Amino acid sequence: MSIFKARVKEFEDILTGPQDFIDLKQLRKLAFNGVPDVQSFRALSWKLLLGYLGPRRSSWTTTLAQKRALYKQFIEELVLPPGHESNGGGVDGGDGDKVDSGGVGLQDHPLSEGPESAWNTFFNDNEFLLQIDKDVRRLCPDISFFQQPTDYPCEIVVHSKGEHGRRLHERVVPAVLSSANVERKGLGMTKINLITKRSVENYAAMEEGQEAHWEVVQRILFIYAKLNPGQGYVQGMNEIVGPIYYVMASDPDLSYRAHAEADCFFCFTALMSEIRDFFIKTLDDAEGGIKFMMARLSNMLKSKDPSIYELLRSQELHPQYYSFRWLTLLLSQEFPLPDVLRIWDSVFADEQRFDFLIKICCSMILIQRDAILENDFASNVKLLQNYPPIDINVVIAHAGSLA
Repeated sequence: MSIFKARVKEFEDILTGPQDFIDLKQLRKLAFNGVPDVQSFRALSWKLLLGYLGPRRSSWTTTLAQKRALYKQFIEELVLPPGHESNGGGVDGGDGDKVDSGGVGLQDHPLSEGPESAWNTFFNDNEFLLQIDKDVRRLCPDISFFQQPTDYPCEIVVHSKGEHGRRLHERVVPAVLSSANVERKGLGMTKINLITKRSVENYAAMEEGQEAHWEVVQRILFIYAKLNPGQGYVQGMNEIVGPIYYVMASDPDLSYRAHAEADCFFCFTALMSEIRDFFIKTLDDAEGGIKFMMARLSNMLKSKDPSIYELLRSQELHPQYYSFRWLTLLLSQEFPLPDVLRIWDSVFADEQRFDFLIKICCSMILIQRDAILENDFASNVKLLQNYPPIDINVVIAHAGSLA
């Protein structure tokens, strides 16, 4: 039996075997070395490793049914324009806020400017929706996946029945996006080019009755921002949700793929609960903040290779010039998508979660040691901000060798 077939069998035994209880410790051990890109192994492993599904298999059907029904309610309450027919009631937002719905009263007239007006909220939402729209229209440009139509569009959204605004992109005009800034909650505006390095032609929207994958991702991010008003949307979240959605929406099991949007939303929410401090400026210096993470990387580099550390310091090539994006976006912009998925297998399987991420970042620098020591400041900035193509397994193996 080949090594690959042996690994596939190990995942089959743990994920599809007769036992009711999944051994998460064993799954982490297996996934850390990469999840085979066959069957539903990666999608199911990520759901387990991110805590969306519990280890008891018999609980999955109930959990999935409840979560998917809740997500459908989120769409009805938070995405559809005010005054649409709904089941009524309300949903609890991620920050404990009650999101109300219901019929259209006087305060819900589109011209009402009262703070309690549902339409006032609707129009205010468009401010952050502008940035989401801009970001998702250029997601993962190295593949065509996000431009393609989904086989499972959200029926209550794509069949608008002449009602404007059910499809989020209809609410905003891309032409006004050129001067958009990003606000990180806690301290003013942030320059967006520190985060993103991609700039390509925007993706187009689909006709009535269809929607592209990027439109689905837009809805996920919009709902997340609505449920987490204390944080809102920050540019870069699109790069976190993209790979998760790709995995869920590529699941060979069509019964799972049909619910990729809801499952992705809850996996993304679980991951964001762990990295949200990266996106909040007032927490940059906290233990989970991005400055703390960059300092850990610098300290590791200093202990592993003082020569590189001292050179970068003498060139005043500060960690924020490269590792801010590496760490904040979990390396999602530094490598092709298949390599990102492989990295995330290990990162999600790491019980300490981001210890191994820091090791990977450190290895990326150490592997380029000779070039870095020869380069001047400008060349090193270019090298680290546009990391050269490399076999990702070499980087991961190197990171695994770091104590």
